Formats: sequence, structure tokens, C-alpha cells
Amino acid sequence: MQIQTSPLILSFNASDPVGAVGLQADLACFAAMGCHGLSVVTALLIGDTTRIEDSQVIDVDCVADQARVILEDMPVAAFKVGTVGSIENVSAIAEIVADYPDIPLILDPFLSALPDQGQDSEDLLVAIRELLIPQTTLLLASAVELGRLAETWREPSSDDTLTADAMRVIDLGCEYLFVTGTPADVHDVANTLFSDSGVVRQDNWQRISGSFIGAGSTLSATIAALLANGLEVPEAVFEAQEFTIAALTNAHRLGMGKLVPDRYFWTREPDEAAAEGAGDTLQ
Repeated sequence: MQIQTSPLILSFNASDPVGAVGLQADLACFAAMGCHGLSVVTALLIGDTTRIEDSQVIDVDCVADQARVILEDMPVAAFKVGTVGSIENVSAIAEIVADYPDIPLILDPFLSALPDQGQDSEDLLVAIRELLIPQTTLLLASAVELGRLAETWREPSSDDTLTADAMRVIDLGCEYLFVTGTPADVHDVANTLFSDSGVVRQDNWQRISGSFIGAGSTLSATIAALLANGLEVPEAVFEAQEFTIAALTNAHRLGMGKLVPDRYFWTREPDEAAAEGAGDTLQ
């Protein structure tokens, strides 16, 4: 008897004890989209819903061994790369995914909640730029994060360089770049998808009030799952935005800090989910 399996997605990411970002967020989104998540731990986060206080990077040999053992046993439909932890981990991950060039790679390496590491952070961005971005199907970055990445090849600028920076990323070999928080009306959030032909689509959404942790993780993981299910990138990007907006609308207040997206909002009765969302708004 042949057993039909869900699409398998391998995520390289940090472990988050809250489950708001990192591997736990990825696995929840994968499951919500009917996929099965496989995980490679790159770092251990220490934090709560208020902030991430510190992180412990996993040794590069351990990262590589986790991935190689899984990939020798199971066929995966997509790779998701999040927080990598170190330059050594970037190099190891890049070498591993290079052996599977036909498998889509979704790259979301920015975690703004992590404490800034000064020059080490810039060196890490350079390694990501040189080793991972050329292999990437879709890179997710906020407009601010794109600017930080761009400063690894140009001087800081107060001019509007977003489109030029985006096309430079595409020139590096990235197939698609999805930039969140592009210029829009103050009441809206605009997200723009770029390819080698320029702007592929721009979507505007009404801004949701509240302070959240894990919105970007939800978005990138859901895109990865939709690609694993066979959707084309522009369609996957749109549907992932819809899912993320709904997850934020029904976000949990798990602690005293930021709200955490509910990736399983769709399993609840509509009245129950609406009541909880209203309660969060009033708190």
C-alpha cells in the first residue's frame, strides 16, 4: 500500500521558546497549509513576548549534520531559511542547498528583534548576500531591512533608493524579492514583489492596530508552504498575505508583551475567533 504524504519543507531557523518566530512559527504555518515541516536548528533564542534577550548559535557541524541526515532520508518540496546564526552556518547551508538547485528556496534571514551585533551583523549580511541570495527563489525583506542589506554595497543615503536596491538584489541572482512596508498611505501597508522584469505586483492592506511579533515569519513560512503545494510565486505571495492578515487579526495575547499571530484561526468557530480578537483589541 502506498501512503500519500504531505509536501515536506525543510526549515533552517532558530528555536523560539515563545513560538512567535523561528522554527516553531514555520512549523505552525506549514501545518496550516497542509505541509509537514522538517527542522534544522541554527540557534537557540532566549526571550519572551516582550523581547529577545540573547541567542546561542548552534555549531556549524551540528547544523550540517542535521540537514544531511534528513535529506538522505526524505525528499523535500521547499527550503525555508530564516535566522542563520553565524557566517559559518551561512556557508554550510549554502553548500547544502546548492546540491538541490531545483527545489525552491525562501530566504527570510532578518529578525529585527535580535540584539544588534555591530560589525558582526554586517559581515553576516555580506555572507548572506554572496552565498545565499544567488540561490534564492524568493527573498523576504522589509523596506528597512532592504536598506540595511544595500548598505553592504553602497553608502547610506537619504534618497529613495528602494527600487534601485531591489533590482540590485535581483541582479545578484535572486529570482523574486518581496519587500514589505513600501511607501503607501499612512493608513495602509503596501508590499511589493519584484523580479527581473521590475514590479510584478503591489498589494495594499489596511493597517492593523497593535504591536506584533512574528508577522514576517508567518508571511515567509506561508509563502514557502504554498510554493511547496505547487503555486506560482505571485499567487503564493498574495494568498500568504491574506493568511497573515487573518492570523494577525486573530492574534493571541500570550504574555505581557507583543501579540502573537494565530496561525490556526481557521480551526475555530467564527464567533469564538471574533470574540477573542475583540478582547485583544480592548486590552
